[in-house]
Amino acid sequence: MTIQQLKYAVAVAETGSITEAAKQLYLSQPSLSNAIRDMEAEAGISIFSRSRAGVTVTKEGAEFLGYARQVLQQMELLEDRYLAGLPRKTRFAVSTQHYTFTENAFVDLVKRFGQDRYAFYFNETGTHQILEDVKNRVSDLGILHLSNENEAVLRKTIEEDRLRFFPLFSASPHVFLSRDHPLAGKAVLRLADLQPYPRLNFVQGDYESVYFSEELFRSVPAEKEIRLNDRGAIVNFMIGLQAYTISSGIFPRYLHGDSIIAVPLREEEQMQIGYVMPEGQELSELGRIYISELKKYDPQKDA
Repeated sequence: MTIQQLKYAVAVAETGSITEAAKQLYLSQPSLSNAIRDMEAEAGISIFSRSRAGVTVTKEGAEFLGYARQVLQQMELLEDRYLAGLPRKTRFAVSTQHYTFTENAFVDLVKRFGQDRYAFYFNETGTHQILEDVKNRVSDLGILHLSNENEAVLRKTIEEDRLRFFPLFSASPHVFLSRDHPLAGKAVLRLADLQPYPRLNFVQGDYESVYFSEELFRSVPAEKEIRLNDRGAIVNFMIGLQAYTISSGIFPRYLHGDSIIAVPLREEEQMQIGYVMPEGQELSELGRIYISELKKYDPQKDA
């Protein structure tokens, strides 16, 4: 099995098409197909499932590709260091639910790192995709929360994916809404107060369920609901539609002035925010720095 074959497999997985991958790699389709089949025969597994619609990665293939990406990343570091004569390029990747504080901590990480050459990756995405990214070594770690609603299912999924969850801190539920919202003057809110207004939820793709939701109390029906996948849009919808969302309450004011506020929600629930990593894997130096930056946002830190 060669480095080139690993590159072929990753390209096919990323494009979802042998034809498209062959174009990108400047190969003929038959040559690429044969190379993939030879690699599958050598590995003793089917990396891809083929159909008229294209190719999809099998469960065994996903694990294989996770290791292949690690090999390719290390090979690129070797080439940079010893063949190109360049300083070592440091890599670090995070997948996270849509939290402002995870982005802020990532910015602080980059500032603290301060070297000339690096390849950093920050992906705000759905809960299931976070687990897939970490399982397949696309990301070094993933940030998500556990709650009474989702803990049993998510812990089962985390265990099946051979990952581990490490808690960072707990946060009480808050309602995010615009300062001009009719409920903005209340000291605390109940779920019943929110019923007349649109609820905003982040899209989870094929995993639209209570268990993979980023928002608390998804099991409580809402008469008006808007699903979106952009954190900037959610702020605009709060301001323009008197909409709301329920999250941790950790929301730096300087990002949007005083236009968005967080009101405590008086309901029995807690968010346990933490990170997931593959079993047996230790935090890298950059991982430790990033976790230390995240811990600065612990709402109980200054309590």
